[in-house]
Amino acid sequence: MVTVKTEQTYGLWINGTWKEKKETMNVINKYTQQAEASIAMADKNDVDEAVEGAKKACKDSFSAYNRFLVLSKAAQLLLEKKEEFARVLVAEVGKPIRDSRVEVERAAQTLEISAEEAKRIHGEGVPVESAPGSENRMAFTLRIPVGVIAAITPFNVPLNLVCHKVGPALAAGNSVVLKPAEVTPLCALMLAEVFKEAGLPDGRLQVITGDGAEVGGWLLENQDVRMFTFTGSPRVGELIRQRAGLRKVALELGNNSATIVHKDADLDQAAALIANKSFNNAGQVCISVQRVYVHEDVKSPFVQLLKEKTEELKFGDPMEDSTDIGPMIREAEAERVENWVNEAVAEGATLVTGGKRNGAFYEPTILTSVKREMKVCKQEVFGPVVGVDTYATIDEVIEKVNDSDYGLQAGLFTNDLAFAMKAAREVEVGGLIVNDASAYRVDNMPYGGVKKSGTGKEGPRYAIEEMTEERIIVMNV
Repeated sequence: MVTVKTEQTYGLWINGTWKEKKETMNVINKYTQQAEASIAMADKNDVDEAVEGAKKACKDSFSAYNRFLVLSKAAQLLLEKKEEFARVLVAEVGKPIRDSRVEVERAAQTLEISAEEAKRIHGEGVPVESAPGSENRMAFTLRIPVGVIAAITPFNVPLNLVCHKVGPALAAGNSVVLKPAEVTPLCALMLAEVFKEAGLPDGRLQVITGDGAEVGGWLLENQDVRMFTFTGSPRVGELIRQRAGLRKVALELGNNSATIVHKDADLDQAAALIANKSFNNAGQVCISVQRVYVHEDVKSPFVQLLKEKTEELKFGDPMEDSTDIGPMIREAEAERVENWVNEAVAEGATLVTGGKRNGAFYEPTILTSVKREMKVCKQEVFGPVVGVDTYATIDEVIEKVNDSDYGLQAGLFTNDLAFAMKAAREVEVGGLIVNDASAYRVDNMPYGGVKKSGTGKEGPRYAIEEMTEERIIVMNV
């Protein structure tokens, strides 16, 4: 598909320079619905060229200390360019400017943490001498970079999630072929130039844009790609795992996040945090609160508080500092959310607030009297909708939370230590957040889920373990 070129056109970033292509596509400003820029559409030869360049770069020396220096410098440059990156995030995602600035700050922190971890990669001693017949031997392990890593990133957090893949991969000594989401690729392309300025050797980071299914397929065909790290839908994640064969795969595949509000909780605090973390980025966050289970004794006051906190949120032009919620990524996604909410109401749910759509905007919406088989409960909404259900006993609510195909993170508001400890053992998630909502995350923590939420961990230290191979060295002395 060849479109009219806009004011700024990005090529492919291959071997440290821009490669222009005749075939391009527009990146749309999600608020104005006008073309913001255009990007190149890669073909198979471009993908193979990028992988070959990344493989060649892996053969050149890039010491741990130099990796630390480059990543540290990139973090510094990102902060210096914070406003520029934030404005691009507003345009390509529709994310409010305040949240966009925070994303840039967090992305810089992710690179800074990755830089620090580059100097801490280590093996361990293995006491082989304790085995009979090995008294004169000694052993230790090394962590070896896997080589070329294909990183495929989503639309919703297109800068920090890129840094969560690129930062640890480079820190570990790998090369990266990055495929950002075609609807939000601009920050990733800009980041390539930041790394160039920071001194990253050419070929260590390649950025390929184009059709996701096509480019992903060509990357999977190329056996020089030794690992895939992907954030996106379970359907695509399963396809990658099937086609990757024996190569390494790390997957972060979403959630229909639950948060419990127990009868002893601070209801005002819980309502405020849940309102913020249900509707942030128009609910388009993997750990956004989607299911709320509130104890039946405090349902009425909690729902009233949640309604009040939600209706205080302002949605509109994401470039305005006062805006809390911008448009969804596409009008079609807003229509899907609208249909799911209407279907839930038809099946007996009660609409407390919201429920209206205007183009790609969908109002922050609260539903009560939801049932677990409704799409708004069972599937991942990935929109500004939260469903509230009740429970009577601790065992009952843990069963309700676990009645899900997903298991990324969950939240629990309670002052009952015994309940918190029981939940820590029995709730089937990768992370349990006590006295906060499911959407709490900082960038140095391990982040990943169970069941259909994926495999492997993000967070620089933990991602480096995924992105290296452990090798044992045994010496006969």
